[in-house]
Amino acid sequence: MGDLELLHQFATETCYTTSNKSDSHELWRDTVCKEGLQHDFLMRGILAIAALHLSHLRPDQAEEYQNIAGSHQDKALSVFRANVPNVTDSNCHAFFALSSLIVVYGFASPRKPGTGVFTDESPESTNWLPLIRGVNIILHQAWPSIEGGPLRGLLQPGVINTVDTRLPRAAETQMKALAELCESSSSGEEAVEAYGQSVKALRKCFVKIFTRASVECEVATAFTWPVEVPDVYLELLKARAPEALIILAHYCVVLHHLDSYWWMRGWGAHLIENIHGELNDAYRDWLRWPSDTIHRDERCLVWRPLSPDMISAPTPASMSST
Repeated sequence: MGDLELLHQFATETCYTTSNKSDSHELWRDTVCKEGLQHDFLMRGILAIAALHLSHLRPDQAEEYQNIAGSHQDKALSVFRANVPNVTDSNCHAFFALSSLIVVYGFASPRKPGTGVFTDESPESTNWLPLIRGVNIILHQAWPSIEGGPLRGLLQPGVINTVDTRLPRAAETQMKALAELCESSSSGEEAVEAYGQSVKALRKCFVKIFTRASVECEVATAFTWPVEVPDVYLELLKARAPEALIILAHYCVVLHHLDSYWWMRGWGAHLIENIHGELNDAYRDWLRWPSDTIHRDERCLVWRPLSPDMISAPTPASMSST
């Protein structure tokens, strides 16, 4: 398949599958593609996602499209890695768009047993936690230019904190139990603090989904947790600390809310399965609630629209609405 055919695929189908925000679809179709004509690394990222989408749509040709996607993605990443320290006003929009596409690519890539948990052995393109955090790094590097630039519409609007932070009873009960587990950890003061911060960030993410405004992107809302967890938590997760894995298992409930996207389908269940294999019997009971919620295909955090007066301008800490 030629590059023009892949670009046509992206502009006519794939661009509409990145988020639930209809106003962002036009930006991906027109503005991002226009940026891609000026920056080859972004165009490579666009073509890679289009090829992966076709591998999903045409399973009989999946391997062929995956190989094409991998070739384009490798070329995009080589330029991306080399130039991230040198983001400028002129190229920041392309880097912002590509960083978002890299996240999609990481989730859309074919999954293998054992992938998905934060480890050194995970291929970079599927090491999704640092990929999500990478989008925020780009945003902070060039916030004024991006906020006022052609891709501003991809930014997540801020939401004024609401007094109502309640959760459905089952989720609230589980969050309290999870906090108690982490407080009683014998891993040391630094680990306990990191666990506590991560659980608070997870509850905040749960609340954001439960109270999400209709103008907010559900993908960006779901991806706030990886941005907010402390680095120490990621190190504990890398070391396969039981409490860190259990927190991640509960985040899988959030990922399952994105299961309708072709590039996210099955990720919650996939991660739970891998986490189950990492834990011994003493900790596996902690997977029961997230695992049962996912396998029942239960959306326990059905969103309730917020009123327009609760919406504020975007902030640098807001994730992009991929």
